[in-house]
Amino acid sequence: MNFSHRTRGIVRAIAVVMALALPVMMTVSAADARAGSGGSRGSRTFSAPPSTNTAPGSVAPLNRTFSQPNGPGMGAPAANSGGLFGRPGMGRSLLGGLAAGFLGAGLFGMLFGGGLFSGLGGLSSILGLILQIGLIVLVVRFAMSWWQRRNSPSPAYAGGPDVGPGAQPNTRSGFGFGLGGGNNAPVEITPADYEAFERLLGEIQTAWSNEDIAKLHTLATPEMVSYFSNDLQDNKARNVINKVTNVKLLQGDLAEAWREGDSEYATVAMRYSLVDVMLDRNSNRLVGGSEQPQEVTDVWTFLRQRGGNWELSAIQETN
Repeated sequence: MNFSHRTRGIVRAIAVVMALALPVMMTVSAADARAGSGGSRGSRTFSAPPSTNTAPGSVAPLNRTFSQPNGPGMGAPAANSGGLFGRPGMGRSLLGGLAAGFLGAGLFGMLFGGGLFSGLGGLSSILGLILQIGLIVLVVRFAMSWWQRRNSPSPAYAGGPDVGPGAQPNTRSGFGFGLGGGNNAPVEITPADYEAFERLLGEIQTAWSNEDIAKLHTLATPEMVSYFSNDLQDNKARNVINKVTNVKLLQGDLAEAWREGDSEYATVAMRYSLVDVMLDRNSNRLVGGSEQPQEVTDVWTFLRQRGGNWELSAIQETN
């Protein structure tokens, strides 16, 4: 009998730890996000861009943005934008709260004698604890499956042009763009626009390497310039300078292009090579990166006012 009481005490202690740790684990997971992305994509800021031949996998959500979810002109946040039960920076979702409540209530109920086998003692009580945990896990898994089906994103183009992996690329200048479309009015992307995207890729990397904030103001939105400025200040604080050279576009695809009022957006996937090194600011000694060319695939969104010039509005990394 003493052994039974001691065993139940150990199991209850474990249950307490699980009940207290679970919300913390959810919070950490929800806060996880990849660094290096940022910017805004208008009403599609919280929606993942369609996949393309250049970036057939998933795209990391924007972890730095001035946009507010569900604000004026904003679309609903994507359901799969990170975290176990929620979105980065958005706290736990409804399902997260339900899961924590189910588990917390079940575990604490068992601690205080409630549950399926509350009237029994010894081994039966331990078996009841295990069975209740199993039932809770099944309920949570069922709820997660239902929630994911309910919030799975609809196709970006209902009956529109195919710009996904099956799209046929053009053969010009590394870019394989098709005509973009979307839920809003479509925007026609011309060869001159493709050339502008390729030019901005190189000019922005050069201005970044030269720490030329004034030049960046002519190439990117104020929001993006603010992120560049903060990152450059961090480099200065660490007494390093990031040099990006020999930028060459290898392949590009248009993911989507659309209009919102007088603003026109184009999101493109770009695979390019570059030499990316980190140098000591005083001695010019190599302290990070490599002098050998490497390939990078990013998804960039460009913005222009109707009749104006394109400028960088957002950068997203690929997973």
